Amino acid sequence: QVQVMESGGGLALPGGSLRLSCTASEFTFSAYSMSWGRQTPEKGLEWVAGIDANGSVTWYTDSVKGRFTISRDNTKNTLYLQMNSLKPEDTARYYCTQGGQRLGTPRGPGTYVTVSS
Repeated sequence: QVQVMESGGGLALPGGSLRLSCTASEFTFSAYSMSWGRQTPEKGLEWVAGIDANGSVTWYTDSVKGRFTISRDNTKNTLYLQMNSLKPEDTARYYCTQGGQRLGTPRGPGTYVTVSS
């Protein structure tokens, strides 16, 4: 049973930064490409970024390119999302999933990000 726990969300000012973390267990984390996605009532669930199993290749949706950076530490079974230059439209609940260039099924509670002045 895949288990993940997202953390690091909170309130940020427009232009600010947050770093999300996702700790994985009950599967071989280093063997899987991973993704970050986000969900809002208006847009539903959307894929945001992905990374291959060893961290050498990354992918981003156009709206976050140049602002967000996905990374991973396979020794700690942890996935990260560094979010800079945050915008109000980045407000969402963020999830990590298996996947890479697509979003898998969210298994964790997610972490909520609010960007507001």
